[in-house]
Amino acid sequence: MFGLTPFRSNYVSAYDPFKEMEEFERRFFGQRTPAMRTDIRETENAYILEADLPGFTREDVHAEIKNGYLTIRAEHKSETEDKKENYLRRERSYGSFSRTFDLEGIDADAITASFKDGVLTLELPKLQPKTEEARRLEIQ
Repeated sequence: MFGLTPFRSNYVSAYDPFKEMEEFERRFFGQRTPAMRTDIRETENAYILEADLPGFTREDVHAEIKNGYLTIRAEHKSETEDKKENYLRRERSYGSFSRTFDLEGIDADAITASFKDGVLTLELPKLQPKTEEARRLEIQ
């Protein structure tokens, strides 16, 4: 019986070094899932950032603005660091995760944040363009 073989066309595709690097990382490190999946949507006056942080509490999550960048950090602490447990399988990871976002065009002083049901929501108000008023110069 014939084996199932994926179809491959005979045309030569353009070389993509980024795709090759991603494939190398996937083969070497295994399939990785981003620890902090994030959606960003735009409204008329702001951007809404929603980051999935399942299993985290409000105290585990920290957001910091520094030098024009927003950094979100979340840290799980192992409950069994001092205890000897006989796990047969352990898939829940402990450690810290972080993501950094550029705040260009954002009014950093007006950012608000909330955390509910494992979702961190930040409202990032757009920076309103300054309108320069015309002024008359006295000529002497």
